[in-house]
Parts: sequence; C-alpha cells; structure tokens
Amino acid sequence: MATPKKGRSASAQSKPGRSLALILIAIAALTGGMFASGHTTPRLGIDLAGGTSITLRAVPEAGNEAAINKTNMDTAVSIMERRVNGLGVQESEVQTQGRDNIIVNIPKGTNSEQARKQVGTTAKLYFRPVVATEVSGGGGAASPSPSPTGSPSDQPSGKATDKPEATDKGSASPSASPSTQGRAVTDALKADATPSASASDKAKASPSASGGAAGDDPSKLQEQYAKLDCTNEETRSTVGDGVKASQPTLACGKNAQGQWQKYILGPAEVDGTDVDKAQAVLNTQTGAGWTVTMDFTDGGAKKFADITGKLAQNQSPQNQFAIVLDGEVVSDPYVRQALTGGNAEISGNFNQQSAQELANMLSYGALPLTFKVDSMTTVTAALGGDQLNAGLIAGAIGLALVVIYLLAYYRGLSFIAILSLLVSAALTYTLMALLGPAIGFALNLPAVCGAIVAIGITADSFIVYFERVRDEIREGRSLRPAVERAWPRARRTILVSDFVSFLAAAVLFIVTVGKVQGFAFTLGLTTLLDVVVVFLFTKPLLTLMARRPFFANGHKWSGLDPKSLGAQPPLRRTRRPAVPVDPKEA
Repeated sequence: MATPKKGRSASAQSKPGRSLALILIAIAALTGGMFASGHTTPRLGIDLAGGTSITLRAVPEAGNEAAINKTNMDTAVSIMERRVNGLGVQESEVQTQGRDNIIVNIPKGTNSEQARKQVGTTAKLYFRPVVATEVSGGGGAASPSPSPTGSPSDQPSGKATDKPEATDKGSASPSASPSTQGRAVTDALKADATPSASASDKAKASPSASGGAAGDDPSKLQEQYAKLDCTNEETRSTVGDGVKASQPTLACGKNAQGQWQKYILGPAEVDGTDVDKAQAVLNTQTGAGWTVTMDFTDGGAKKFADITGKLAQNQSPQNQFAIVLDGEVVSDPYVRQALTGGNAEISGNFNQQSAQELANMLSYGALPLTFKVDSMTTVTAALGGDQLNAGLIAGAIGLALVVIYLLAYYRGLSFIAILSLLVSAALTYTLMALLGPAIGFALNLPAVCGAIVAIGITADSFIVYFERVRDEIREGRSLRPAVERAWPRARRTILVSDFVSFLAAAVLFIVTVGKVQGFAFTLGLTTLLDVVVVFLFTKPLLTLMARRPFFANGHKWSGLDPKSLGAQPPLRRTRRPAVPVDPKEA
C-alpha cells in the first residue's frame, strides 16, 4: 500500500503545471469571450445605473371590491414580471406594497422604454366585437356610423393593407382592405344579432355602459359616443372605467395612420386568459412581413371559433374585433371565415417592435385586477453611485488590511496569497460581465457587498492551508513533504467551510426576493470560485515554490523559517532493547 501512495504523491508534486495551465487557459477564454461579446463590464442594477420606478394602484370593478386580495395581487406581480422580462429587461423588481399597490422598478437599458410603456398600461385583456367606429376629431358624429361596407375579398390584391387581419396560423394573408372613414367595426353585441342589422340598431338592442355612467340606456351610449374625443388624454383615461366584460363600452385606439379612432364595442367574447401563447413572427413566405401568431387554450379556441364564425358573416368593416388592453384598442383585425384551428395569425402594418409589443401583451396581459398608474419617477444613479464608491473604498481598505496582515505574518507566502486573490478577482469579474447578457445578472449594491465578503472567505482558505504546512514544518519535516502532507487535511477543512458558506447563500437566494438575491448569488458564485482557485492555483503554485531554494531552505523572509516556527529537529528512530529470554521458557 505504501508504494502506490508514494507514486501518486510524486506525480502530484511533479505536475502542478497542468493545473496552473488549466486555470490560466480558463481565464484567457473567459476574457476573450467577454471582449468578443462586447460586454466588457457587468450590467448594473437600478440602484447603480438608474431607471424608472412605477407605482400602480389596483382599482376594483363596480360591486367587486373583494377582488383586491393577496392571491390576486400576487398573481398580478407574477404576470407583470413575465411581461417586463419577456422584453429582455432583466433585474426588474415587481413587488406589492400595502394592500392595493404594486411597485415596479425597471433599470435603464435595452427595451426599458417598451417595458415602461407596457407596465403603465397593465390591466385586463379582452377580445370585443366592434359595433361602430370612426376617426375621433373632437366631436364625432351624432350617431354611430359604420364605415362603407364591402368585404376584403372585393378589393384588389397586391395592395398594402392598412388593417391587420386575423387568419388561421399558416394560411396566406388575404388581399388588402380599403381605407375607410373608420376602422374596425363588427357585429357582436348580441349572440343572436343578424348580420344585416345596422350598427345603430345593435347598439340600441344591447345594454350599454361607458365610463360607468351610461347605465342601461342605449341612447345615452350613443350620446357619449357622439361627444367622445379620443384626442384628449384626460378623456381617454376615463373611457370604459367600471365597465364589466359582459357590457358594451366605448374605447379609443390609434389607426395605421396614427390617428385616434373611437369605438363602440360589444361585450367581451374572449378573455385574455384564453390566450395560451403569442409570439412575433417574420412571415417571408406570404410577404406579410411581421405578424403575431396566437395559440389559444382549449376553451379559448372554441370561443374564438364561435365569435369569428359570427363575424365572418358580416360585411366589412363589421367583420372585425378589437383587442382591448386597459380600455385601449391595441389591434382590430378583421376575419373572413371561422377560425377553428385553435390558433390565429394577425397581420397588418407591423414592424418588429410593434409585433413584439402586441405579442407580449397577448401573452401576459390577462391580469386578475385593473391597475392605474399612481406615480412614475425616474431614479438617478447618483445616490447608488455614492454608495457604490463608499462600498468600493471600504472594500479597498479591507483588502489593504488583509494584504498588510499577510505581508507581516506570512512574508514570502503572502506572494502566493496575493496572486491567488488576483486570479479570483479576474474570474469573478469576467463571469459577472458574461452572466449579464447570458442570464440577466445585474450588479447591485448588495451584490457588491457579497463580493467584498468573499475576500475574507478566499483569504481564510489560504490561511488554513498555510497553517497546515507550518504545522508540518514544526513537527520537523522539510518543506516539500510538508506541502503534500498538509494538503489532505487542509482540503477537508476548506471544503467543509466553503460548503457551509455556499449552503447559506443558496438558502438565502431561495427564500428572499429582490436585491438580497443579488447578495446571495454573488456570495455563492465567489464561494465556488474559491474552491477552484485553491485547488487549481494556490496549491499547485505552492508546490512549485517549495522547489525554490528561497522557500525550500527556509529563508527568514519566506515565512517558513523552521527556527522562527519553533520546529524541533527530526526525531530519529532508536533500536528497542532486546528482551532477555528465560532459559526455562526456552
């Protein structure tokens, strides 16, 4: 058994260069990847980079105040996080405050403008048939007047469409629809409405509500529609307030020319919760450009097939439905046939950004509550920058004290410790820079604190190993065998210590939210890197240094001087005296 141990020990001593080469190659690869990706600095969180803080207040529907409860608020937080992060905005913070408020913090960066827009319009999503519509110019018509009729198929092909169309996903886009006095009107106020009925007749035939003031008086709904001015921001913000999904309502939205359009919309036929998935797709086969594809749930597919079947019987523009988010029409596609495949495609004047915005709204827009923006403030990075500078100064002072202690106590060994700290810092920095675009990691103030705490964890590992080596020298061994004999015991201690630190970081990451997770993540990452550095750099480097006369001969400045350590001379084995044998026993 002794021979294999000796062989393994000799092999470990003779080839420490492999470990050093491996870690240096890893550093070079990570550095190269950092520069190749163009992300040479870590992403910063909102407290360091600045951003936008939005306060949203839950508004109950009439007669349903009990809907504002913890379950619905938590569901809203989850959906908002997915909507914001679905745009590629990471490190956003969404959390409840009090009973009916949600605070959304969005760091400055890519797509943050889109995220602010979508969070500011967070509410319920409905698919409503359009009864009447026209361009809003500050007075409107005396009564709802639909656009000129004519099905899309009557129009010449090859013309760019100014209205989106809903089709079964994968079908060819139809020919263009004409520019009309108003856009997006459909007959869907009542399930038994006849296709030939006029928009005015249908509005009169159904209960009406708009802004919570119309009640059940159809004439009042028409009167409000005639007076509705969607170009007025204050008016738009109150349109549809308090209206239930089962009631018709008024709404505003922009058409393809950027003009404000006003609508009378029928009761909601499909809810946002019926959309299972939506995504923006560049349709090059049919030349439709950017489109939005939707996949419905089983129940949603049936409801969508029913409503599109009814709409398809009407002439343009009464064969359209409005996708309404927060009371605003975000799209109003028309249909030509019942869509029964459980999926659909909306085509129109989309570019990549607008298609992605609509897809994101469709995917994550169905919230259990309606929200209003109470405040929206811009967070500057000045305060966070001051705190970061203070933290970095504190870290620099702590690091300087550690280096001074190492120099004073370990002398020559401090050279190995300082190089190990530099290697650990290089690995930490490059990984943080790469993890930003890879998983959305952003460096915030607690994360910086975690990195500073890691200095002590890393230094502790070096001290454990150095003290084991010095203990071996005190027992009379020379440096090279002392380095190898000390390693197994030091290795166990280091692994146990780092495991406890990593376990604490993992538990903290799981049970906490927000910025505290940044601290836990950084602490866990640096703890893992400590194991890598000690195993692949510190131990092999000390093995190499043990072969140098400066360390091997125990120079007084090496930190391994046997006399300074109080080492005893090696003990020599002595022969045990022979035990006399009794002649009688022989």
